[in-house]
Amino acid sequence: MLTVLTLVTGVAALLLAAWCGWAAYRDQPTKDWHFIGMAVVSLLAVIQLVIGIVQLARGGKPEQGTTIFVAYLLGAFACVPAAGFMSLAERTRWGSVTAAAGGVVLAVLQVRLFDIWGG
Repeated sequence: MLTVLTLVTGVAALLLAAWCGWAAYRDQPTKDWHFIGMAVVSLLAVIQLVIGIVQLARGGKPEQGTTIFVAYLLGAFACVPAAGFMSLAERTRWGSVTAAAGGVVLAVLQVRLFDIWGG
């Protein structure tokens, strides 16, 4: 796996979490610019998913197993969009809290993906 991409994705996810957390602190729902931020972070997760699959196709072996690695890749890919859709359903400050939680979850998944690959 690419360590730089994992680091950038994790930092971007934490920045998104802080941004949405700040909106929640100010009692605001998620706004359009929050969704743009979620799209950028989700794009990084998609790039990571593609690179991870390519690494596996080239014969790369995660230290802790291919199945768990793919499961974490898919979870990392899905967590921010899922939080975004849930925040659309809750158009209060709790929608911003949900989006912030999605960013934190993605950052934690990045650390775990790094460990699974053997970093």
